[in-house]
Amino acid sequence: MRPETEIARSESHACNGGGSGPLVSVIIPAFQCAGYIAQAVQSVLSQSYSNLELIVINDGSPDTPLLEQALAPHMHAIHYVKQANAGPSAARNIGIRQANGKYVAFLDSDDYWSSDHLSRQLSLFQADSKLSLVYCDYMVLKHDKPFARAFDMQPQAGNVTFESLLVEDCAIGTSTVVCAREAIMAAGLFDEELLRCEDFETWLRLALYGARMRYNSDVQVFHRINEVGLSADRWAMKRDRIRVYHKMASNFRLSARQKEIARQLIARTEADCHVDELKHALEKGQFESAVTAGRNAAAGNPTWKVRASLLGLRIMPSVFRRFYLVRSFFQREPQNSVPKSQNTRNRIENENKPRSEEVEVLVGARGSARRETTSK
Repeated sequence: MRPETEIARSESHACNGGGSGPLVSVIIPAFQCAGYIAQAVQSVLSQSYSNLELIVINDGSPDTPLLEQALAPHMHAIHYVKQANAGPSAARNIGIRQANGKYVAFLDSDDYWSSDHLSRQLSLFQADSKLSLVYCDYMVLKHDKPFARAFDMQPQAGNVTFESLLVEDCAIGTSTVVCAREAIMAAGLFDEELLRCEDFETWLRLALYGARMRYNSDVQVFHRINEVGLSADRWAMKRDRIRVYHKMASNFRLSARQKEIARQLIARTEADCHVDELKHALEKGQFESAVTAGRNAAAGNPTWKVRASLLGLRIMPSVFRRFYLVRSFFQREPQNSVPKSQNTRNRIENENKPRSEEVEVLVGARGSARRETTSK
């Protein structure tokens, strides 16, 4: 259900130097971000390319007084919209509908841009007028310090297609996207039923609608990771990814190959969810539940680590649990904070090979550097 329409809106206007309307509409959904929103806004207003408007959507944020205090110095330069909390998709859709620009650019409220981000991305459109969406590399920040480049963790394929997006040979960071407004409107905007993976689903749908996409390998965006509740959010994200795979396979005309890829992704992600359940049960000392989860995981994706886990649980469960907890403790800091994505096509084609990216002893699950909160 759609949220109640905007409750309040500032009377301010975009800073585009006067004259014709803005070419780019920048959209920032805001939820529990009072400590970061000013930096995000300032990074937009400081762009070397200035023919833009900035729309900030307060998605029913519980820290609204602090949020508006942080925005106060910039109110003359932004469109400010308030709505009841409805999630990131609904917030972005409000911004897209109200946008005046030919292009829409997305920025999460706790990320920020380099000063030449828009000029560099718009140059791709200038070089190829048939493009509908462009994105770029970004720097992952941990505790506000550079941690890793996204394209190093997830190397990009040469061509951005539906299939390369589906298997994540290409992975798009939402805060890096500049998209033709007409294209995303034609594709149906963001799915407001999804609280996670809504961006992933939108890029897939755009590709199916024929949108041409390209990326720039320069780092132009800085993305903060949120480690609070990461494990629980990761499980929920996997469940929503399964929903996306089902939606693609059921609602759109895919080739036989694409349907098979979707089927394998569903089975593999279901198995990953069972692996998470195995880990949780193992941490709690619930051995029967751990065995059940392990068997379910093995049915969908019988990796050697899952098989080894089942063997350990059958022969000496208490010793295996202690070994797992010790190894997890020492691996948690370097690996769980920013889990590496791996080439999904290779995972499909090499199902039974040990995976070096699996992040915990004997049982592993794919992660994502993507933000995993429900209202950003």
